[in-house]
Amino acid sequence: MPYYSYVARSREGKEESGIFEAKDKTDLARKLYKEGYILISAKDTGGKKGRFSLPFLGVSFTEKMMFTRNLRVMIGAGVSLPRALKISSQVTESKRFKQVLLDIERKVVKGQNLSDALAAYPDIFPELFVNIIKVGEGSGTLEKSLKIIEQQMEREHEVRSKLISAMIYPAVIVLAMLGVGFLMLIKVVPQLAKTFAELNIDLPPTTQLVIKTGTLLAHFWYLLFFLIFIFPFLFKRLLKTKEGKRIFDRLTLKIPVISSLVVKTNSASMMRTLSSLISAGVPLVRSLKIISGSLGNIYYKESLEESAERVKRGEKLSQALRRYNIYPLMVNQMLEIGEETGQTADVLKKLALFYEEEVERATKNLTSLIEPALLLLIGGVVGFFAISMIQPMYSMLGAIK
Repeated sequence: MPYYSYVARSREGKEESGIFEAKDKTDLARKLYKEGYILISAKDTGGKKGRFSLPFLGVSFTEKMMFTRNLRVMIGAGVSLPRALKISSQVTESKRFKQVLLDIERKVVKGQNLSDALAAYPDIFPELFVNIIKVGEGSGTLEKSLKIIEQQMEREHEVRSKLISAMIYPAVIVLAMLGVGFLMLIKVVPQLAKTFAELNIDLPPTTQLVIKTGTLLAHFWYLLFFLIFIFPFLFKRLLKTKEGKRIFDRLTLKIPVISSLVVKTNSASMMRTLSSLISAGVPLVRSLKIISGSLGNIYYKESLEESAERVKRGEKLSQALRRYNIYPLMVNQMLEIGEETGQTADVLKKLALFYEEEVERATKNLTSLIEPALLLLIGGVVGFFAISMIQPMYSMLGAIK
């Protein structure tokens, strides 16, 4: 059945909007009337069952994190779940998230479990989120489960923010360099090319290359903007293919400086998530399968999928992971200790903290390496351009003498 975005008015005259699943508008009006509302207007969203499909709108990670925190606080204060969901829908800034939360609240009021209602929106609430909530519902510890999710999201947000912050400076420098270089090629080079042509000077290969590039960009400058937009699109499409993703992930594990950061980031994410799931009471095999779906690197994903099958057959996780050289030695050693002492979740949490600190340190080191590398790159480009343009002038002066 489709989902409808509607506006309705209660018998007291209060107006409300949201989304509702119905066969058609007549069915929608009948269902709303049973709940005490009179339908004013409705629009088919085009979404399939369980999803409100607006691909151009998204829900930010920060909004989901704030929702989890607020929901935990309200549940802990004794606020009923439907009421807490209603309040959460009123404080969120995202229109889509507001409608999704209203729909979840409506389903919970009808008797559906919160985890099942959340599972209808996998693009907003991942499998990790849903499974921890499901465990909390089953054990009567929903507040604790929300606390585990909150801590997981906070650490993930912190690591992600540090990585993004480290990349801002290099990105700005590279964009500025490309912008200045583009202006030089389309404005300055063509003028110098005319001067050289009038003087009938034999140009060295490097100068000819710069002039041809500048002339091409001056006449077909719009192609550059086309390439700027089309390249990320093609690159994204390539990464969606299994082979393209495998090649890219293999490269990130081979590049000297980047590989260390990739290993530590994936290890920290895997340890943190596994610790959260085990603490919430999710079985180990199920936890490994959930995490395999949340990791970005295909080699880590496959290692956990295969390890889950080995653990199912009775093998220890530390032994299963030892087959793969993408995990640091410390991970296997500490995991083995955790299995022997029965403190796997605590050991994993400490490991996650350690590797998150390592990621922060590696990020700072990467920034320190990028800055001089960028200076050398800019100096090399400027030097190449200057020599290419000045060399013919010196040749001309030498001929005059």
